[in-house]
Amino acid sequence: MQVADRPVRIGIIGSGGIAGAHMEAYGRIPEAAVVAVCDVVPGRAQEFIARNGLEGARAYTDHRALLEGDLDGVSVCTFNRAHCQPTVDALRAGKHVICEKPMAVTLGEAVAMADAADAAQRILSIGFQSRYDPNIELAKRVAASGALGEVYYAETGGGRRRGIPGGSFVKQATAGGGAILDIGCYSIDTVMHLLDHPRPVSVSAMTCAPFARRPPYAQWGVEVEDFGAAWVRFDTGCIFLFKISWAAHTDSLGASLLLGTEAGLKLEAPGGLGDDGVTRMELFHDLDGEPVRTELPVRRDRFSRAFLRKMQEFVRAVQTGGPAPIPGRQVLRSMGIIDGIYRSAAAGREVEVPAL
Repeated sequence: MQVADRPVRIGIIGSGGIAGAHMEAYGRIPEAAVVAVCDVVPGRAQEFIARNGLEGARAYTDHRALLEGDLDGVSVCTFNRAHCQPTVDALRAGKHVICEKPMAVTLGEAVAMADAADAAQRILSIGFQSRYDPNIELAKRVAASGALGEVYYAETGGGRRRGIPGGSFVKQATAGGGAILDIGCYSIDTVMHLLDHPRPVSVSAMTCAPFARRPPYAQWGVEVEDFGAAWVRFDTGCIFLFKISWAAHTDSLGASLLLGTEAGLKLEAPGGLGDDGVTRMELFHDLDGEPVRTELPVRRDRFSRAFLRKMQEFVRAVQTGGPAPIPGRQVLRSMGIIDGIYRSAAAGREVEVPAL
């Protein structure tokens, strides 16, 4: 299905904070028009429509009713646990979908979403704007060039010193997980993207909440982890060390690294790959036994441009009939890691990751 002679008609499911970012981006894309908004809380969709001046847009409290309308694409902007069903329903209704990160809460949900996209032959793109960060794009070009040789070790760590959120982010019924799903999913996706999505075979992990149950956060009734760490093995032989936090007694959990047989790439990103962005990149290699370090250029205007590009690429894919800019099926391996982290932490041992 191609849409070439008119604006792409968009429906937004969920009218919370991230929906506002989607709306701002669509407002800057002449080829897109938001014509319908849904929120399960009565009145919120109407408020969103009025606040954004969406004259003629329809408001709904049931996403299934929204999907009966004349739409080309849908933004799924609900809380994490509500990503799966609206996405599957939209795809089955013949709509293209961009679903906010994380793709889902469980691996089973993510597989159902990818299967629905394949069956409907519709686009399912996942909202990792970090891939459009110009610094990550440069890192991807370096990795893809073969300059690193065979990458045998990858590491990423990021988060916040004092940044536990509130609201739906800290409840199991809505979020499904804490720092790992909220911001850790960015770092995992970025490393997987840089490594060209190798297959994870096992995960050994821990999660904990050393600060969430203490003041001032205890008053929010936090039910999820605020720290997580994992050791991931890939079928390539590469090892991946991952760590993420919402709060910690440090300014950073360290730089991100790709260590290869020919060179190493170091990315300093205090908030993680995708949260606060890259502040410094260096390429290391040896020449006659002496270490040589090359500093790569870093762009500072990365976030707003990256988010807009994410939305532009989705609209363009809908116009042309695909492919999906960030395919849901490609993200399944990252979801396998996240699923493995939670299973391993609960079991207190290493667990296998299903072949994906």
